[in-house]
Amino acid sequence: MRELLGVDEMGGTMRLGAWPCKLEPGSFAHKAYGKLEISERHRHRYEFNRDYEKTLVAAGLRITGRTPDENYVEIVEAPDHPWFLGCQFHPEFKSKPLEPHPLFAAFIGAALEHKKQKLRPSAAVSEPKHAPALRAAPRATA
Repeated sequence: MRELLGVDEMGGTMRLGAWPCKLEPGSFAHKAYGKLEISERHRHRYEFNRDYEKTLVAAGLRITGRTPDENYVEIVEAPDHPWFLGCQFHPEFKSKPLEPHPLFAAFIGAALEHKKQKLRPSAAVSEPKHAPALRAAPRATA
């Protein structure tokens, strides 16, 4: 986390507990949760490196979840992928075998739908309708 740069003693510096998150309308996360504001549990000292935000967004990554104060990125997605979502929180903390977390249920549902589309006879003839998930950004040279 930014506030820990230069800190050697890490005791008590984790981002713990429930944190609110605002979701982008129409995102995979919004569709999975069915609402635009959620609260999820954290237990880490990591964060999205905002130094790379413009480069990643320009390459196709979409930031779809942020804390209400917009200090922290909580969720990123690749919208041109059938279902790609990365999150900073721990959805497994709220998941149970017979009550899966909304993100896990949405991921499995998307995987099943993708498989069904591949098995349809028309899918073998037509080309895929989505572009590559992310475009590679040029590398800096020293």
